[in-house]
Amino acid sequence: MSLQRYVGEKIKEFRLKRGMSQEELADLLGTTKQTVSRYEIGERKANQDVLFKLSEIFKVSIDDFFPSKKENEVKSIVFTKLPVVGAVSCGNGVLAYQEIEGYEEVPTSWLNGGEYFFVRAKGDSMINARIMDGDLLLIRRQEDVESGEIAAVLIDDEIVLKRVYKTNGTIILQSENPKYQPIVVQKSDMKNVRIIGKLKKVVLNF
Repeated sequence: MSLQRYVGEKIKEFRLKRGMSQEELADLLGTTKQTVSRYEIGERKANQDVLFKLSEIFKVSIDDFFPSKKENEVKSIVFTKLPVVGAVSCGNGVLAYQEIEGYEEVPTSWLNGGEYFFVRAKGDSMINARIMDGDLLLIRRQEDVESGEIAAVLIDDEIVLKRVYKTNGTIILQSENPKYQPIVVQKSDMKNVRIIGKLKKVVLNF
């Protein structure tokens, strides 16, 4: 692996750890998303001025962008590209991504088997769980969650995020904001309500 490619992968690693998109980092650098992308894949060299700005943004040392002297072999960071889903459909009981807004790459180490996708948080219903409007939410696709866990739920074809409680044949979809009333659904009457995944990680919207 070339040094330029190694530096690019470190830029991507630090960006993702901060929960930033390429567009957001580009704005902070005063450049374009395309330039950031070229840095990250090693097509363009990040000069000293750029690395200095990046070290301030990521709060790391410039040395952290380079392999240590004792490092004889650099391990490649493996990334997986995941869809940012805006809408889904459940025709014939089969979940399908109906609207994909784009794709985001994440370290494969974030994933632990199964199928994953992103959705965007909307509104302030989950603010007490530190989930803000516009946050990128990593969801593991699954049809059920344990009581007390936060899930992506499809209600009348709209994806919402709620904490799920189960009791006596009833499902309670609870917001993390007291101004929103809980949604109570009988397990026998979930025709228009369906759990589609479990929240695994919140990528902050800077």
